[in-house]
Amino acid sequence: MKKRRAGSKRTPIAAPLPAPRRIETGSDGYDYEVRPITVARATKTYRCPGCDHEIRPATAHVVVWPADGGGDVEDRRHWHTPCWTHRGTRGPTRRWS
Repeated sequence: MKKRRAGSKRTPIAAPLPAPRRIETGSDGYDYEVRPITVARATKTYRCPGCDHEIRPATAHVVVWPADGGGDVEDRRHWHTPCWTHRGTRGPTRRWS
């Protein structure tokens, strides 16, 4: 068995990678940046624009914003993942009186 050299150091663990993101083209022809939010990072309550229901804390979902918009907070929308996936086949859910 080889002896370990006294001067050797362990390699430090790298910082975690940022959440993966992707660019998707919507049915309106615009490009959107889509970033998944894990259960561990979902700490607030949001309202999904696809179904008009709450996205509760500890619920995995996606955050979406226009790809050319720079990701301003005002432009970001939190969606349930299935609602975002099927947004092209759904009608508006909110009923205005």
